Amino acid sequence: MVLSLLFKPKELITVIRLMREAKRLGVEIDELPTDVVAAHVLPKTHPERYGLVPDAEVTTSSPIEDLALAAVKDDVRAGKWENAADMVAATFGDWDRRQRVVWALADLAAKDDTWMAAWHAGRPGDPHWVVVHAMSLVSLAWDIRGSARASETTREQFEGFHRVLFDAREAAQVAAAVLPDDPTPWNTMLTLARGLQMEHDEFRAIWTELMARDPLHHNGHQQALQYWCRKWHGSDELALEFALQAAAKSPKFLALPLHAAYEAQSTSPDMWKAPSVVASLDALLDRLVDEGADTHALRDDRGYAAFALIQLDRFEEAVGQFRALGALADAGPWDYFEEPRITFLSLRGTAVKAAAKGKGVKAPAR
Repeated sequence: MVLSLLFKPKELITVIRLMREAKRLGVEIDELPTDVVAAHVLPKTHPERYGLVPDAEVTTSSPIEDLALAAVKDDVRAGKWENAADMVAATFGDWDRRQRVVWALADLAAKDDTWMAAWHAGRPGDPHWVVVHAMSLVSLAWDIRGSARASETTREQFEGFHRVLFDAREAAQVAAAVLPDDPTPWNTMLTLARGLQMEHDEFRAIWTELMARDPLHHNGHQQALQYWCRKWHGSDELALEFALQAAAKSPKFLALPLHAAYEAQSTSPDMWKAPSVVASLDALLDRLVDEGADTHALRDDRGYAAFALIQLDRFEEAVGQFRALGALADAGPWDYFEEPRITFLSLRGTAVKAAAKGKGVKAPAR
């Protein structure tokens, strides 16, 4: 973030101040604590006046929305697998929750699979083990590749990445065979499709299988949107077409066209103004009126709504979304950025300042 300011002449004074602060603290400028950087670069506003929480209270730490899953994760870290195995089995039929549980446990298994080995030995032939195992291989593959750009990734990393993804696809196919009604293995195949550079027809075949089992699979739609983006195997137009079809299918997916516009903004910035995207945004805002922000999915929807409103210069409405989000900056689109908290605060401040200069932004009625 600091280095990016060097290319903005208007921010030169800020950079000089940060350089002085870094010298005073005896660190490099990019080693400055985020709170120090924030104090210099964030818009100067008084959020409390507008019914917003103070900057200092904003956090990227998610509240514990699922105490049972948190307890199971603690068990797994202690090497105890039984409750994890029971929880995965109990989610069968509640597909969105099953996806969240499997994904959370798979991430742990990618770091240390000792407890998975104990589960496999303790309950040989457990089909739910295979579901978690397949997803854990996807997580492991991405850990091997890392998050750096392709030009900064070694051949050995790429070879390991693809080798483990092929293993993950085989494991997911086994899981789909032993649990034929479960959409989760099919979503695992959607997730790894980007890394394996699957052709469109093969991807559509997997998508058809997933939809046959759960037409409203939340994470499945998000994975598919990523596949159809320009940066992977589609285009701006294909991503938006997919998102609009999903939004027409269910209000649950009204934020997807905003995701598509967000992904396309570097190549198709006018997509934010497309009538179909604006209509989806307005429908989403209507849906969110009485829904609060108690879940990660709702905060993700509100985050994208706030971002879209700022792109459309509808700043007062954006302030309303930030007001509903309160202190939580734990979802999208902030989590795409290197410093999600600063990004959240920066855009919130931009919305407040712009709204105050326009029609004015008011605190909520007490």
